[in-house]
Amino acid sequence: MFCSAEAQASVRVSPQPWLTEGESVTLICEVSGSSKGWTFSWFRDHDHLSDSSRGAGGSYTLSPAALQHTGVYTCRAERGRPAYYTHNSSSQTLWITGVSASVSLVINPSRSQHFSSDSLSLSCEDQSNSTGWTVRRYTDKDTQTCAKQTGSGCVMDSLSTYDTGVYWCESESGEKRHPRNITVHDGEVILESSVDPVIEGETLTLHCLHRSTNSPILSADFYKDGSLIQNQTTGEMNITTVSKSHEGFYYCKTERGQSLHSWISVRVRVSRSGQISVLKILSFLLAASPHLLATVVLLYKCYRARGNTFSLT
Repeated sequence: MFCSAEAQASVRVSPQPWLTEGESVTLICEVSGSSKGWTFSWFRDHDHLSDSSRGAGGSYTLSPAALQHTGVYTCRAERGRPAYYTHNSSSQTLWITGVSASVSLVINPSRSQHFSSDSLSLSCEDQSNSTGWTVRRYTDKDTQTCAKQTGSGCVMDSLSTYDTGVYWCESESGEKRHPRNITVHDGEVILESSVDPVIEGETLTLHCLHRSTNSPILSADFYKDGSLIQNQTTGEMNITTVSKSHEGFYYCKTERGQSLHSWISVRVRVSRSGQISVLKILSFLLAASPHLLATVVLLYKCYRARGNTFSLT
């Protein structure tokens, strides 16, 4: 095996390294100086990943992502005969947390981007009234508990760019729930967008805010994935009837500066109940055949008359 000191593999992630189970994420392995003729190997926690179908063409996609996919990922590229390898890439951590309708991270002000020196409060709200949830965060340096913890909440009086990271609620047993990305900007302009995913079919509203007024700027341009989508607005942009195609990285730009990028996630609308009501079933039977409905009713009466025991023999 021959290794190259010049060709170096690196990993980047799209859209973000923190996600909830059921969502999708892609890791991309790139080789410096060359992009053709390489085949790629992927590793999680130093173990080789044999499911190469996920890693075709230098990308490794998890769709849907599951809790067991959490780990530290690296890649390596090779080509030629005899094999010519790059060194293993630097590591990329993926964190996948569980879905929980009862526990949520409440952020105030409720947006993903914040100005430095502003204050921010976070709290874990549990609808099941259980206790023991703590706000935790992951920054570029480490994972830690919020410095100023107040019960299940966290207060930061003066934000700095160091506070940029992912925040979540963690139980005493180590369960992680409701991760949310928070970005702190020391510039003059931020993009105001919801910290939560937008539900498919709803309206997405974005504002371009200025530091001095914390209100929408009169003239702003909005971009998605690097392309201009709306210009010279009143500092607000609305996208009605959102679909999965609207998912992407958004930012705004004004004469006073440019905001950072925020990933806007779109979640598919799920029916409140996957069950069909008895009334709907009976309505369907009546429409299909009145005789069939009568048969069902008769069988049900027999079932009740026999003490809730019933046999077709």
